[in-house]
Amino acid sequence: MEFKCKKAGNECYGLKELELLFDVSQRLIQSKELKNDLSAILEMLVRYLDAERSFLTIFNRESESILIEAAYGYSVAQQARGRYKLGEGIIGRVVEMSRPVVIDKISKSSLFLNRTGQELTKDGQELTFICNPIIEAGKVTGTLSVVRIYNPHISYDEDNRLLSIIGSMISTSVRMKQERLEEMEILKQKNIQLRNQLEKDFRPANIVGNSSKMRDVYSLVSMVAETNSTVLIRGESGIGKELIADAIHFSSPRGKKSFIKVNCSALPDTLIESELFGHEKGAFTGAEARRKGRFELADGGTIFLDEIGDIPLSTQVKLLRLIQQREFERLGGTETIKIDVRIICATNRNLEDMIQNNEFREDLYYRINVFPIFMPPLRDRRNDIPSLVDHFIDKFNKRNNSKIIRITTSALNMLMIYRWPGNIRELENCIERACILSKDNVIHSYDLPPSLQTADSTNTKALAGMTYTVEQVEKQLIREALVSSKGNIAKAADELKVTERMLGIRLKKYNIDAWRFKV
Repeated sequence: MEFKCKKAGNECYGLKELELLFDVSQRLIQSKELKNDLSAILEMLVRYLDAERSFLTIFNRESESILIEAAYGYSVAQQARGRYKLGEGIIGRVVEMSRPVVIDKISKSSLFLNRTGQELTKDGQELTFICNPIIEAGKVTGTLSVVRIYNPHISYDEDNRLLSIIGSMISTSVRMKQERLEEMEILKQKNIQLRNQLEKDFRPANIVGNSSKMRDVYSLVSMVAETNSTVLIRGESGIGKELIADAIHFSSPRGKKSFIKVNCSALPDTLIESELFGHEKGAFTGAEARRKGRFELADGGTIFLDEIGDIPLSTQVKLLRLIQQREFERLGGTETIKIDVRIICATNRNLEDMIQNNEFREDLYYRINVFPIFMPPLRDRRNDIPSLVDHFIDKFNKRNNSKIIRITTSALNMLMIYRWPGNIRELENCIERACILSKDNVIHSYDLPPSLQTADSTNTKALAGMTYTVEQVEKQLIREALVSSKGNIAKAADELKVTERMLGIRLKKYNIDAWRFKV
């Protein structure tokens, strides 16, 4: 004998319930876009119950409001209108009482508010509304509802049981995913806070620039500033090595103590020992009184030896002993003086080549090269040029009482393409000249030095011909697109009017790391 179900006339859907619950669980487990999958699950529920539509609401305890989170059989506009207060209508009462409610004929119920504006009957047949609370850890988190054609043979207990099971499955999955999302959000917020804090800590107030290479420098400055280690700052002339030394000293525990700067290349060989170590009265012709040297004056603080590669070999021996033992004698004296001083050195020379040529002591090199910091040349941090230009314009406006407002795009493009052999010092001089020449408070391309306007005058023309020049321009365009898109390759490709694949090939060709442009 074949049994027919009174609910639908087919094989009893109770036999297929396990299959439905399995499909729902699999959908929840594999879900990547939960909200979209919730609608699919509601569709599965509607088809299984041979219902008309279904929706899921979420209860916000903070505002005591109930909103439709997902639905099947409702338009977006209808879902947006489905908003209820605690105790309001059937949905509000189910949440308030934590009990299911069944309305046999919604067209005849005063409790059914019909906020969504749905049809109350279908083809002349009455519709039944079944609403079940979703309970998580003893608290109502929302509701799961279905609308179906009225059928006096339906057992509402069965429907409520099924809605309760599926609602519980959805609630558990939503909670787990919500917890993961909240954890990710917390991590993102912490990451943002740490990044902001790091940028705040790593970016000294006296230095302009936020390129990836400069952020690496700021990171090193932050790490070494708290120590007493000897630092060697390396890089080309005019890149701001002295500013890095300032940042290290004033960020260190010695920041409020003396900071003595010595330009070793500016001192003649006959006087450098006296300047560094001091001298006694009568030590040499003209030494009419005892004089303290720079190291003695820096006791307790920091001494900055700029252009240390220019120190003569005879002085390097004494300097080595001072660094090793933190003691020395004044020139012409016998008293040993002990000092507590931090040493920061800087040079634009290749010390390794000087060692090979016996122009610099190898043992001294290893003593000063404890914590090296390499300052990138301006041509390797072109992204900092706009902010440096703004800084110098503001500086010269204040110094010369001028009112330069801006720099034109064409002028800025010339600055971005130029190779800057003189680095930031050359850029500063260039902007100062342009500020003086400007007649309308705007820096134009014709206000810039001729050296920026022709390749011949600076000996920077492309020796490899047109291919080399095109590649340089292409690299610059890619960098600018990555800067404006904050490292987003898809947006950069769209801006350059090329495909992502074409841009990816060029990034690999020119060895450009897109992630370094993310801010």
